[in-house]
Amino acid sequence: MLFPDVHSAASLTVSPDRVQHFTSDSVSLTCEGNFTEWRVRKFSEDGRLSDCRRMTGSTCNIDTSESDTGVYWCESGSGEFSSAVNITVQNDGNGPILVSPVHPVTEGASVSLSCSLKTQKILSNVFFYHNDKLIQNDPRGELKISAVSKSDEGFYKCQYSGRESAQSWMSVKVTVSGADSSSSPVWLMVGLVCGVSLIIILLLLLYRCRQSKCKSLFFSCCIREFIYYIHFNYSHIYMYPDLMTLNISGTIYT
Repeated sequence: MLFPDVHSAASLTVSPDRVQHFTSDSVSLTCEGNFTEWRVRKFSEDGRLSDCRRMTGSTCNIDTSESDTGVYWCESGSGEFSSAVNITVQNDGNGPILVSPVHPVTEGASVSLSCSLKTQKILSNVFFYHNDKLIQNDPRGELKISAVSKSDEGFYKCQYSGRESAQSWMSVKVTVSGADSSSSPVWLMVGLVCGVSLIIILLLLLYRCRQSKCKSLFFSCCIREFIYYIHFNYSHIYMYPDLMTLNISGTIYT
């Protein structure tokens, strides 16, 4: 179950920082932000919404069981929400878990995924899968991605000694480059100038139409008068500066 990333003044930190956990693990979920009242909420796999029962200040403490699998987020007393995170509890006591980050990974950053047993944290000869496709059989038991890209986003799982972990979604957060972000105000200013210029042109056109002596084909006549007006009064200024001092107006008749 996946919830979208929500930009907010509130945030949620999970310790240990991984999606999957073994049963009876001690997991803490801590709310952070400039608020005094917090609650941690959970949306479970069976569709039930509940609150953390063991809140100590801004921290929810869980001794994990299978029923703790779900989506968690923080909510402040004033209604601010943090981004939601997935928590999965392994129901096979002898099976491995995938150690993967609980929060989205920023594009270009490095990330390491590993496989772990409850009795053995470091494993070797592990198979890693991305979207059910085998991508690596690493004797070190670790999958390293030096520079994460959007194509690395997806479901991951590991396999050790014929047993598979649950799969977890790794999200990649794309950042806007400095060049793109700095150009946005420029384009905004260009659009504003163009919009103002268009309004001025339309007002001039309306004024010329009201001054027009055309009786037939009123709209086309106004446009021709306007074009003549612009051409006559402005295009010759650079060739004949003296025209700027003359009060000349032209009218086209049909």
